[in-house]
Amino acid sequence: MSALTVRFLLAQHLRESRRGKSCSGMKHIQSRDNPFFKELVKLSGSARQRSKSNQTLLDGAHLLAAYLDAGKQPLHILLNAAALHDAETMALRERAMGAPVTQLEDRLFAELSELKTPTGVLALIDVPLPAASIADSGLALLLEDIRDPGNLGSILRSAAAAGCDAVYLSAGCADAWSPKVLRAAMGGHFVLNIHERQDLPGVAKAFSGMLLAASLEGRSSLYDCDLRGRVAFLAGNEGAGLSASLLDAATQSITIPMPGKIESLNVAAATAVCLFEAVRQRQAR
Repeated sequence: MSALTVRFLLAQHLRESRRGKSCSGMKHIQSRDNPFFKELVKLSGSARQRSKSNQTLLDGAHLLAAYLDAGKQPLHILLNAAALHDAETMALRERAMGAPVTQLEDRLFAELSELKTPTGVLALIDVPLPAASIADSGLALLLEDIRDPGNLGSILRSAAAAGCDAVYLSAGCADAWSPKVLRAAMGGHFVLNIHERQDLPGVAKAFSGMLLAASLEGRSSLYDCDLRGRVAFLAGNEGAGLSASLLDAATQSITIPMPGKIESLNVAAATAVCLFEAVRQRQAR
């Protein structure tokens, strides 16, 4: 499915809204055979479709609010029956500045939402194109083969909170714009420059600051590093860690001191520790 296909179906869907409207004045989809709904199902369940169309679905009021707070506007809003009577959802609809709205039968809405208790609102959006390059970054992340969506989402949330300029993901990472990653990041996507399917050794080569590789075999303590300049942290796969090529590209490998009786930290926790040590040092300056 291309972006043009989805936009064509959106336009067709709106033309058809002159008939079959619900009492609220919006289009009401009741059948799984509806072409627009079929494309939404593909989009919600397929990383390939999201990449091909450069679009995704936001699931829930919190994500839509974060998207609007970032100054962006959705292409389409989808509601279930309960959302029609929810004050928060109606306020978000007003903020969306006239984006078309469609009510879905509850069983159809449930097919698109992964939430156990859906908030009743979904939004179709264009995936934002990253703007910053690694050459312009002051605090960046290079993530290699982070496979777990929860880990990737947590890392993106921490990166957004720490004020990262950009995040670079290898081709082996989970789909950054999947529903699970979006939900775990809690809106972090919309204040980050996220570069997917990157050649990380090439990105590392283009960065003129310090490249710090987080590793259990690191030779330096994180807390002995001066993180007040231009820094990029490198974090690797949950099991295998960083590849030899990225370790070789690093300025130095670092470790997080762990006096307790535990072998290692989860990659999302370790990345957060690194990022906020950088924040602490920069604020102290």
